[in-house]
Amino acid sequence: MDIEFVRSRFIKHFDGKTGNIYASPGRINLIGEHTDYNGGFVFPGAVDKGIMAEVRPNGTNTVMCYSIDLKDRVEFKVDDPQGPRASWARYIYGVVQEMRKLGVDVKGFNTAFAGDVPLGAGMSSSAALESCVAYALNDLFGDNKVSKWDMVLAGQATEHNYCGVNCGIMDQFASVFGKEGCLMRLDCNSREFEYFPFRPVGYKLVLLNSCVKHELAGSPYNDRRNSCENVVKHIAAKHPEAHFDTLRDCTWEQLEEVKAEVGEEDYKRAHFVLGEKDRVLAVCDALNAGDYETVGKKMYETHEGLSKEYEVSCEELDFLNDIAKENGVTGSRIMGGGFGGCTINLVKEELYDQFIADAKAKYSAKYGKEPKVIDVVISDGSRKIC
Repeated sequence: MDIEFVRSRFIKHFDGKTGNIYASPGRINLIGEHTDYNGGFVFPGAVDKGIMAEVRPNGTNTVMCYSIDLKDRVEFKVDDPQGPRASWARYIYGVVQEMRKLGVDVKGFNTAFAGDVPLGAGMSSSAALESCVAYALNDLFGDNKVSKWDMVLAGQATEHNYCGVNCGIMDQFASVFGKEGCLMRLDCNSREFEYFPFRPVGYKLVLLNSCVKHELAGSPYNDRRNSCENVVKHIAAKHPEAHFDTLRDCTWEQLEEVKAEVGEEDYKRAHFVLGEKDRVLAVCDALNAGDYETVGKKMYETHEGLSKEYEVSCEELDFLNDIAKENGVTGSRIMGGGFGGCTINLVKEELYDQFIADAKAKYSAKYGKEPKVIDVVISDGSRKIC
């Protein structure tokens, strides 16, 4: 991100005065997919792409926002009960309201912001914007008294209350708590987390964006969530002496006990989730040992499970995963909810150029377009730049 570019737009579109510049990153998730709502673990990291905003109090009760990328300007009162209509501005409006609920005396301010998180890649540009604004408001109006966790929850509440997205906490968590050279294992039940070193010398981490998004009939995410909850309900009925909130609380043996009752589809969904819980923990051990080959093996296992058991892949993503295997890529899998988006790939540096060239050529020949290549570096979370 170019600080001088953001500053030049801020000066042009407001009163010529400068403010403070803040940044928050997008994120990747190395492993741990569809586990958040099942009480499991996720394994995200902040990346070197995100949102940068210049912010300056303006002495009024009005927030004036300029989206540099969209070339769009929106204003709203701090205490406006409705808020703006523009969807991008509602993220800012929502964070203002949630920070006020936390006791921050937010006044009017000017802001201009831009981002380099690739859209449609599942790297959470909205969470980056929410985290950036929350960090800025905490610094400018809150004496930095609001905790990082409360800023994470303010971003999540913004999605729920003002943007109509019932998301988990992983995206905002990764954006706020990110640390250069580290991935984070987050326990979605307890919110406990731990940093793990991620310095894969001799490897590159790269996303291949399939540039497709399949809209499936019905509500595929809700269907899968219902499958998981149904399995938990059947297990709980067999074990009244125990307490079961999510699949996180269930064992392999208990899943096998109800296999005949819940049906093949629900069984497959639950089987993937329990396997993914074990894979995340195995990756933690592998990273501590600097064993990136095991990390890659577990990534391939996750893709297989997401494709065959959880059934959230698509032809294009499976094709990119197959190309990764053919090129000797260490690890590859779908990243995100599925049905399109990206694969995340852990590639030895000496294989990188050939892999990218082969993926572009074969994907283009089959689907008529090249996958977009997004190199990522694990970086710091929300911060004040100047």
